[in-house]
Amino acid sequence: MNWQALMADIERMFGWIPSWIIGLGLVAGAILLALSFYRLAVWMLNRAFGTRLPLLSVFIERTSGPAQLALCLAAVALVLPLAPLSDAFRTPLTSLFVVAFIALIGWISIRIVDMSAARYLQNFRDVTENFVARKHVTQVRVFKRVTDIIIVIITVSTALMTFDSVRQYGVSLFASAGAAGIIVGLAARPLLSNLIAGLQIAITQPIRIEDAVIIENEWGWVEDIAATYVVIRLWDWRRMVVPLSYFIEKPFQNWTRDTASLIGVIALHVDYRADVARIRGWLEEAVKQSKLWDGAVVNLQVIDADARTIELRALVSARNAPQSWDLRCEIREKLVAFIRDEMPEALPRERAILIPSGDDDADFPRRPAPPEKVRASVHN
Repeated sequence: MNWQALMADIERMFGWIPSWIIGLGLVAGAILLALSFYRLAVWMLNRAFGTRLPLLSVFIERTSGPAQLALCLAAVALVLPLAPLSDAFRTPLTSLFVVAFIALIGWISIRIVDMSAARYLQNFRDVTENFVARKHVTQVRVFKRVTDIIIVIITVSTALMTFDSVRQYGVSLFASAGAAGIIVGLAARPLLSNLIAGLQIAITQPIRIEDAVIIENEWGWVEDIAATYVVIRLWDWRRMVVPLSYFIEKPFQNWTRDTASLIGVIALHVDYRADVARIRGWLEEAVKQSKLWDGAVVNLQVIDADARTIELRALVSARNAPQSWDLRCEIREKLVAFIRDEMPEALPRERAILIPSGDDDADFPRRPAPPEKVRASVHN
């Protein structure tokens, strides 16, 4: 088909319409045609392979945005040279086309990173008990978010560099040693420090997803590690948001750094008449019957003694911090019940010796003197 002849016929038919309206109409029609073609293609693919290939539907859904933008750009690229537009309209449309193409590349890059990360993390779904899974999930999430930010920055910078005025302004702004450059540098410092801290955390991993930590005297789990902050899920379901740089610059407690297993401590005061060996034997049997015990550590020791009682310390281990807490509460409750019911003599007691003072002679008669002292008084 001769496109020039076709355009000449269109120009004769619609010669009364301004050329820029015809050109914009062609561009809009090409975009609508591209979107219609995409919807038709998706419908046909889902109808033909949707039930047999469920992953194909997921792939189409996640790539719908970039795919539609790519088809629209391709349609505009085909129509734009044929549109009867003047340079006043063609130049902005060409610039917009270039910016959209750059955005398309960035968008596709982000989707590739996201899909690759999701595909890799499918092998590590259980992150509660699996130490290796928590390690990989933490690294992949941090690297993915840092990579997304870098892609966005590069995409926006490249798009802005296509405009001469913006390019000159950006170069003069960041290359300048004046006050504006200093202000921009100081403003970007927290963002850059947190991004660098995120890379350090991903590599050295002082914290991981679902680690049990104590921070600012609050106990909780690491719920999410973002590009610039960490979300801590506290024990009462509150959320604490902490900058990433905090975990590099300040001390904190990580209860599951190398393993999720923990040793819980149960302290109890008993009387000196307590049979410690019997209590120790009962403790071992009670812990073995508990489903929360991991089978590693159970022990009972006398760690202190004061004027009234002796202090016992029981050590029991569990698979993770929540189970350790529940196990301590369970054994403490059973231990108190055992001493109360089976060994009441071991309950703490208050002992006192009452000695009457000199003012209480009327109420408390004196002790009779020995006979020897009485006879000595009579002879004198």
